[in-house]
Amino acid sequence: MKVLLLQDVKDIGKKDTVVTVSDGYARNFLFPRKLAKEATASVMADVKTKESAKAHHKREEVKAANELKAKLDGKEVTIKAKAGKEGKLFGAVTTRDVAQAIKEQLKTDIDKKKLVMKDIKTFSRVDCEIKIYPEIHAKITVNVIE
Repeated sequence: MKVLLLQDVKDIGKKDTVVTVSDGYARNFLFPRKLAKEATASVMADVKTKESAKAHHKREEVKAANELKAKLDGKEVTIKAKAGKEGKLFGAVTTRDVAQAIKEQLKTDIDKKKLVMKDIKTFSRVDCEIKIYPEIHAKITVNVIE
């Protein structure tokens, strides 16, 4: 019997997948616990509609991520910092500071958790990677000046 899983079932499959199980297992275990429902024509049509909507949303997200990458890739942000003798900064320039600088200078809001870099403790130019979407990354340069 073909059934649509409503929840993840160990050793059977993941939620929203259609699997073939024995009639007794479906009637005695899956249906009473509301873990699955029979895969009728209308249920299969609903599954296909949901899958196509999900694919459409993913394409839109990838398109938006690529546009953001094009906007940010290769840009430079400048951060002013105070330092003591020998050019060492008081504190450090962190991802929070870089995210704020991107927001002010490039007019783009980026979450600090998406920035990949080490804290900057001296005046320098450092490359910073921004994880926009899985497998879509942008690189910017952070210039720390006095």
